[in-house]
Amino acid sequence: MKLVKLIANLGYGSRKDVTQLFRAGRITDADGEVLYADDVVPHENIRVDDEPLDPPPGLVLMLNKPLGVTCSRKDPGRVVYDLLPPRFNVRTPALSSVGRLDRDTTGLLLFTDDGALLHRIISPKAHVAKVYEATLAQDLRGDEGALFASGSLMLESEKEPLAPAQLQVLGPRHARLTVTEGRYHQVRRMFAAAGNHVETLQRVAVGALTLGDLPLGEWRALDADEVAAVFAPPTVG
Repeated sequence: MKLVKLIANLGYGSRKDVTQLFRAGRITDADGEVLYADDVVPHENIRVDDEPLDPPPGLVLMLNKPLGVTCSRKDPGRVVYDLLPPRFNVRTPALSSVGRLDRDTTGLLLFTDDGALLHRIISPKAHVAKVYEATLAQDLRGDEGALFASGSLMLESEKEPLAPAQLQVLGPRHARLTVTEGRYHQVRRMFAAAGNHVETLQRVAVGALTLGDLPLGEWRALDADEVAAVFAPPTVG
């Protein structure tokens, strides 16, 4: 792919805009040498205004989603895409969230421009585990673990019972729950079915991938090993 098209597809501007960047000498290699539109340079050696070029298509990134931010492209309030570089919103192919976290849930949210990978992760056949930590309005009774693990729990307005889920009690009103489905507000509805109310909810892992030390509201790109960890059994919970 020609450099002009590559850089335009990464959201740095139209092809005309990128051509102007070349003419202004703002696109260089890692040694500061000015590049031209017909040069052939490894992606990792390209710089725009002395900054490394954004990752190529096939990007997978992880965001530590804060409270009050919506998983949507358009919303009256803040949306998750506001937390990413503006040019990420106009990349080709488009960058999309892998599933959603509701406005009142924090934690690990994935994005990718790889449609096949996105569908592989969210497919019910993949059984990718999602691990959440919840604080509750009331003390746990003690029978919630057996209820969630039974495979017979029916949520209101659902026609199929939930797949078995694993509960780990962390405190009287603090629990970690691992689910392999992605039904609407599933974790909140599960605790509601057990007579309790979720006050705070954080997704702490997807598969074996955890947030690590990623600060709230920040993001980073994942490497191939980290993407593979999404499909591995959780190491927490």
